[in-house]
Amino acid sequence: MDDPPLTSVDERLRRLEAVADAALSHLDVSDLLDELLDRVRDLLEADTAAILLLDRHARQLVPTAAKGLEDEVRQGIRIPVGEGFAGRIAAERRPIVIPEVSVSDLASPFLLHRGVRSLLGVPIFAAGELLGVLHVGTLQPREFAADEIRLLELAADRASAAGRVRSQKLEQAAALALQRSLLPPQLPALPGLEAAARYVPGHGFGVGGDWYDLFTLPSGWLGVVIGDVSGHGLASAVVMGRIRSALRAYALVCDDPAQVLTLLDRKIHHFEAGSLTTALYAMISPDRQTIRISCAGHLLPVLAVPGRHTVLAEVPVDAPLGIGRTPADRRTSAVEFPADGLLLCYTDGLVERRDRIIDVGIKALTDVVTAEDPQAACDTAMSLVADEQPGDDIAVLALHRIPAEAGS
Repeated sequence: MDDPPLTSVDERLRRLEAVADAALSHLDVSDLLDELLDRVRDLLEADTAAILLLDRHARQLVPTAAKGLEDEVRQGIRIPVGEGFAGRIAAERRPIVIPEVSVSDLASPFLLHRGVRSLLGVPIFAAGELLGVLHVGTLQPREFAADEIRLLELAADRASAAGRVRSQKLEQAAALALQRSLLPPQLPALPGLEAAARYVPGHGFGVGGDWYDLFTLPSGWLGVVIGDVSGHGLASAVVMGRIRSALRAYALVCDDPAQVLTLLDRKIHHFEAGSLTTALYAMISPDRQTIRISCAGHLLPVLAVPGRHTVLAEVPVDAPLGIGRTPADRRTSAVEFPADGLLLCYTDGLVERRDRIIDVGIKALTDVVTAEDPQAACDTAMSLVADEQPGDDIAVLALHRIPAEAGS
């Protein structure tokens, strides 16, 4: 059945709200954006309509949904903030009307190829933060009235809700993909050792800047890594992935943990500016008797040995990675790894709380960890946060040296 005649601006606003609310109720974001643009074109009697969302890191607008300009979405064009019609709206954060379009007004060729003569565009905001741009165009010259600008601004509000849902879904999907690739659920089988690990995100995206790694080097030595990139969520996870890959590459060409972290420090400072990172890199000898450790601002691992008090490994702590010129050379220390001993590495989310100094949490950890099966050791360590929702990511990696008679 055809829609009734448009009798007032308020009625058009109510109809736009009703369509958006119905789509939002089942969170079908693609359908919502398509339906929203269809209704905007109808209500404003426009020939084209498009939504461009802001890539905050690149400071570019990315066409996400369009009617009459579908090629702009399919070809992946990006528009820098400040350039062209949409870029001006994003930069000035206000509605812009162009009654007669000229080549100098546009950054995208698609509007010209489509024959658009007049444009109206408004910014899309979410809690005061720029999310993107919504614009409509006509193939005949036209003046847009104040009530039409108001209508498009309301449509932008509805698009904002859909954009937030879309961004959250994309970020969650990307975070889960990163988690699968960077934090494998199964650790490799290791001669003379047993290993176990835990990872618990301190937020809803499933992965963050904490990571652990375990790999065998061509020399037969075993590389052990625990680290923490500042920040949370997908952005930190992406940086963490690059740092993890770089450390693996440096580990293949350097047989000194301190040298590996020195090279990694340079890489972070140059290519990941502002990403403060703590990391501990250890190498366990092929006979499993010796651990060589270098620590870049990270918490020292726990060393548990049967018949002894559980302690922190006696290793000097050097500056974190990414802070620029360090005051001294990084150091590598050799630590004995007794038979049946346990090495437990962890990130600060396990022991740090806002209402207490971190030393209290570290002591609680050393009080409960013993030289036991690594899975049990991880369970014991995680029991410290069993009754609370972590406020930060937690990574734990435990290695148990199997006694020679048990491994024979």
